[in-house]
Amino acid sequence: MRAAAHSLRPVVLIGDRGLSDAVLKEIDLNLNAHHLIKVRVAGEEREARNAMLETICDRLSCALVHHLGKTLIIYRPDPAAQQARAEAENATRAIRKPSEPHTPKKQAAEGISRSRRTEKAKRTAEKAARPAAAARRGAATPERPAHGIPRRTGSSLTLRAGARRGLRGKR
Repeated sequence: MRAAAHSLRPVVLIGDRGLSDAVLKEIDLNLNAHHLIKVRVAGEEREARNAMLETICDRLSCALVHHLGKTLIIYRPDPAAQQARAEAENATRAIRKPSEPHTPKKQAAEGISRSRRTEKAKRTAEKAARPAAAARRGAATPERPAHGIPRRTGSSLTLRAGARRGLRGKR
């Protein structure tokens, strides 16, 4: 904030009459317009300047950035800009119930949402469809291996470890 205020010029000057309601109103108008301002105080007493600074900050709900000699740098954030920034930050945020599963960003952008029931139903349907689809394509089954060479169930060439163990004991 101090670096941003470095190039600013004082917009409000507090003269010999001190801090009046008109001066406070002018400071308030400038804070609404610029949010970061410099105020120049003409008084010679440091304690008087500190008292003015505390009064300004209390009445106008602003914060002191820096007090350098007779120059005060004051900041008051813009509530509308902060709210707009927060809304823009949360605009792409997905809102879901804790019981709902996570939906990847690409699917959420397409409007596809997932629920546990639909996921479970989809998995059971896929499991049920696998053997039927594999048999239609001519894929490997216990009766017909993938390489096309028929195997006997008791053969030592079978790839199932359980079948090999069973043959060792019978020999």
